[in-house]
Amino acid sequence: MNLADSLNLACACQTLEPGRLREQLEHSPALAGLTAQLATSHPHLFASTAVFLDQRTCAAIGQAVASIERAIALPAYQDHTLAQSPAIAQQAFGPTGVFMGCDFHIDADGPRLIEINTNAGGALLNAALARAHRACCATMDAKFASGPDARASDETFMDMFRNEWQLQRGGAPLRSVLIVDDQPEAQFLAPEFALARELFRAHGLRAEVADASTLVWRDGALWHPALPAGTPVDMVYNRLTDFDLSEARHAALRQAYLGKAVVLTPHPRAHALFADKRNLITLSNDALLARWGLSATDRQRLHRVVPNTQAVTPDRADALWAQRRGLFFKPARGYGAKAAYRGDKLTRGVWQHILADGGFVAQALVPPSERLVLVGDELKRLKLDIRAYTYQGHIQLLAARLYAGQATNMRTNSGGFSPVIVLPALPDTLPEPCLTP
Repeated sequence: MNLADSLNLACACQTLEPGRLREQLEHSPALAGLTAQLATSHPHLFASTAVFLDQRTCAAIGQAVASIERAIALPAYQDHTLAQSPAIAQQAFGPTGVFMGCDFHIDADGPRLIEINTNAGGALLNAALARAHRACCATMDAKFASGPDARASDETFMDMFRNEWQLQRGGAPLRSVLIVDDQPEAQFLAPEFALARELFRAHGLRAEVADASTLVWRDGALWHPALPAGTPVDMVYNRLTDFDLSEARHAALRQAYLGKAVVLTPHPRAHALFADKRNLITLSNDALLARWGLSATDRQRLHRVVPNTQAVTPDRADALWAQRRGLFFKPARGYGAKAAYRGDKLTRGVWQHILADGGFVAQALVPPSERLVLVGDELKRLKLDIRAYTYQGHIQLLAARLYAGQATNMRTNSGGFSPVIVLPALPDTLPEPCLTP
């Protein structure tokens, strides 16, 4: 067991400083009161405990992210994937998609990829959270101090959006950005939409949060009443889960996107290439990737990291049912762990639903690792996963999620988002872990 594992299972120190979290979240007058609002509406959004990660594991995550990007860039991969995707995903206008998220469980052999998301939420919240944790002892001071810097994080995220704009519009000026979702004020991560709006405004852009159904397609441009008269929408930061924009209420956004009147990020093509769960079947098929020309090094990394995944089909039904205790079943176009099932929890009725749906995959089960936390005055272990927020194959931020139950839920007492502290792989000496908070 390495130092990170030892600390995760033995140190229950609570390192979050609430006052500092308020400073990090309410850095703009427009965000005043956000912390108090979150304490009421999202009491389990932020964990008070940090998660420790071994340096070697961190490096393996970075290598896996880069290998996944190179696999997805293969022409044969794209031909294969887009052949089973909606027609709108065939369009390529330049942008690659902001805030990609790769979720990992950590086992004895290192990181294991659970899924990829194209509109992964929480990056701005996690950047603020990481700056609000402080070491519980002098030994850890340097590691906590190496967390994200506010200015550096903001510039990293803004550079990503600027690059998306330039990939489609070149040197044209970017003037306005909308953060778009359905009923955004009712979304669980609505507070992050406000953070994104203020980030854009701080960099000189007109920015608003908007309901997708209130967008208007007119005279070859996309409009929204929250912007000043005569100001069209230049860019949309897309938080919709209608990944192919097929719903009628999203018709204006769909027309603007297909007409190249707006820069949309992330977009349908990114979801098809990265986030459709059927892609896990491809990424775990070494023979196929070899035939398509992926390097031996990248294939070895993916073989270690991507659990075997297969389509749920009638001809495999009996075998999959027999093996179900070692499998996790997910809908191909699912998100947020909705309609996802651990095989050992399956009933016959749910299994018949999965077979009838025809759009599920079965992934080899990788149990999550655990983190010791203080719940009231009792020590308990919560499950954890690691999310890598990435852009074009590079990690921008690592964060963890602590939870109880089958999947991450942000409703677990003492759970929620947690900062990741990367520790040396092989220290000369192992400090005694803090056994009490």
